[in-house]
Order: sequence, then structure tokens, then C-alpha cells
Amino acid sequence: MQPRLNPYQAAPETVKAVVALEEHLANSGLERSLYHLVKTRASQINGCAYCVHMHTRDARAHGETEERLYLLSAWRESPLYSDRERAALAWTDALTLIADTGAPDEAYEEVKRHFTEAEIVKLTILIGTINLWNRLTVSMRSVHPVTKSQAAQ
Repeated sequence: MQPRLNPYQAAPETVKAVVALEEHLANSGLERSLYHLVKTRASQINGCAYCVHMHTRDARAHGETEERLYLLSAWRESPLYSDRERAALAWTDALTLIADTGAPDEAYEEVKRHFTEAEIVKLTILIGTINLWNRLTVSMRSVHPVTKSQAAQ
């Protein structure tokens, strides 16, 4: 896969604005583990290898377990996630696939049970932001870091 262009070089001020939003969200009060799970889950759904690579590394660096990362794509069938995390992951799935789901009432009601109104807004913007990054990196064919020894021959 060949990258199409580097968004950081092509439109640095625009990317800088998204990075500023990202920094705000990282310090918004949502648990760091939840933040990384949401980012990784949306990236899995969107097939964004660049973001899956980045966010699983970040999650590990912040103490996330390998097992929870491995099972994230099957979170509904695993007892490793709290009710709050499950609500956030269901909301992530629903909003990432919004054209198909329409953000269903049952997902919203579950999020309301576990998050304050302010947290719901923060979570929703977090989901929207990672979807933006996924669309940018997938469409520009961004390639995650890889060493020569890791690359397929």
C-alpha cells in the first residue's frame, strides 16, 4: 500500500485544530482505559490499521491488558468489560455505523444509565473524532510504522 499524501504536510493548520480537540478529549475526565477502548473499537470497525496500531500501543502503555485488547472485537461475548465500558462500546458501535443504526434509543438509554450528560457529550465527540481520524488515515492510505523485519515479503 502506498500513501496518497501526508495530511500533516498538506494542511497543517487544519490537522493542528483536530489535534487540539484530541488533546482536550484526552484530558476531559473520561477514564484513560475507556478512551483507548473506544478509539481502538471504532478503528477496528473502520478497518483503520494505522489507528488500531497506534491506539493498541497507547492502551498498553497506559496499562491495558493484552487479553482485553484481543477480545475487543468480541466485547459483547466477553465478561472482561464493565457495564460502563459495555455501554460506551455499544454507543461506539452504533455511532461508528450510524448510517445503518441511526443511533438506536436502546444504546442511548444504556449510555444514560452509566454516564452523566456531560460525559455523554464528551464520549460522543470522542467517537466522532476517532471516526474523523479513521476516515483521514484510511482515505490517505496512511501506513502504520513497520520495521523491515516485520514487513511481509
